[in-house]
Amino acid sequence: MIRLEQILTPGRSQVNVPGGSKKRVLEQIATLICQDLPDVKQQDVLAALIARERLGSTGFGNGIAIPHCRLANCQSPMSALLHLAAPVDFDAIDGAPVDLIFVLLVPEAATDAHLELLRQIASMLDRKDVRDRLRSAQDSQALYQVVVNAQAGA
Repeated sequence: MIRLEQILTPGRSQVNVPGGSKKRVLEQIATLICQDLPDVKQQDVLAALIARERLGSTGFGNGIAIPHCRLANCQSPMSALLHLAAPVDFDAIDGAPVDLIFVLLVPEAATDAHLELLRQIASMLDRKDVRDRLRSAQDSQALYQVVVNAQAGA
């Protein structure tokens, strides 16, 4: 089974990210992802994320969004985690603005393993203690470490 710490890196775990708007956040995600995927164009990632949001917001409530999409030229799942400096409106189901963004990109031929990753992310972020620790992380390494610890059951 793939675990979240295998697809997330400290470099793709960022704190105090300027928000602004949902579109601006998605643009920042696309830029961040493309730093580690040289074969993929930033506008392709952005288009895929926006297309997914049009199907229904990935804002899950409790200040969390889990934007996700399938991506051509993506060989294996990858993730990013952003804690925004200020929450943005993400059309979440509870109407609350979002400040924790956990991104999941998977290859086009996504399998049950990828649905399992989405489930892992959602169930981890469902825990108030984990959300609180993510929100209090002071830097990228600390933010990443919260995910590692949460996965280990700590």
